[in-house]
Amino acid sequence: MVTPQAEPELREIDKPTPGPGQVLLKVTAAGACHSDDFVMSMPADAFPYPLPMTLGHEGAGVVEELGPGVDTIDVGTSVVVYGPWGCGVCWFCSQGLENYCSRAQDLGIFPPGLGTAGAMAEYMIVDDPRHLVPIGDLDPVETVSLTDAGLTPYHAIKASLPKLHGGATAVVIGAGGLGHVAIQMLAHLTSARIIALDVTEEKLAFAKEVGAHEAVLSNDDAVANVRKITGTGGAAAVFDFVGYQPTIDIAMGVVGTLGDVSIVGLGDGKAAARVGYWAQPHEVSVRAPYWGSRSELIEVLDLARDGVLDVAVERFSLDDGTEAYRRLAANELRGRAVVVP
Repeated sequence: MVTPQAEPELREIDKPTPGPGQVLLKVTAAGACHSDDFVMSMPADAFPYPLPMTLGHEGAGVVEELGPGVDTIDVGTSVVVYGPWGCGVCWFCSQGLENYCSRAQDLGIFPPGLGTAGAMAEYMIVDDPRHLVPIGDLDPVETVSLTDAGLTPYHAIKASLPKLHGGATAVVIGAGGLGHVAIQMLAHLTSARIIALDVTEEKLAFAKEVGAHEAVLSNDDAVANVRKITGTGGAAAVFDFVGYQPTIDIAMGVVGTLGDVSIVGLGDGKAAARVGYWAQPHEVSVRAPYWGSRSELIEVLDLARDGVLDVAVERFSLDDGTEAYRRLAANELRGRAVVVP
């Protein structure tokens, strides 16, 4: 990324050298994500990162070289990168919740591709070996998107698992890159009925292919149509992978008493106007989760090894990386775009 609100460019850069405590990865796959599109769309006066910046916060690779002092991982190990880097020592980081590090901003610590050079290159630097998770014989191209598109919905779903018992309903808004993975996770981890919402019949058919029991168009009639399925009880948990005002309004309209609303998508909507004693059923919890913990990434990879997750992937060469981002921005991808050097 060279300029805010402009397409990224393919450029030659020097091969990096790992410093003390760092690891050099030879990249085997890098995922393109809607978060990238969100960042690239930010105006110049609000852009928070130094430019130019190599994109790619979903990364997989093989350990190429170890910096001085690194002895906890071997050269040649196939790994994925845990993206939300933290300080490693605060209260949240000590639990593996580096996604909620309390010191990262003050210390100038940024995720790869979101402030630090990312994985959309042939090589990348990882700041610490603790941010690498070995994947064994898993295919890195099929696996790399799980570092965000798997970890993020998994983290959101885990918080609501106690409510997703038999007879309960889970609603997934947006059956794209994260949503189609969330549907598979819900189908495997819970006995809840799953209702998927999206704006096209094609996406709804895709949602049913990956495990949704019901599929409803996300339009002005969505709340009424979902309520026809759930009845007066409403949904026990709603996962909004879009995050714009219309979808948040749908989420707040279909959630039931004691239900959860997780706003995962990086849209511009707010639930504030719909939260209050008179605004929704009693004891509704509204969350805005971010990514997930290191231990949760390990759990997601275990689900992949068990054959639970089938991520829809469209491959692009590094030379075609700019086209991957064009397709992403135009919402023309069925699942995830993965760039392969």
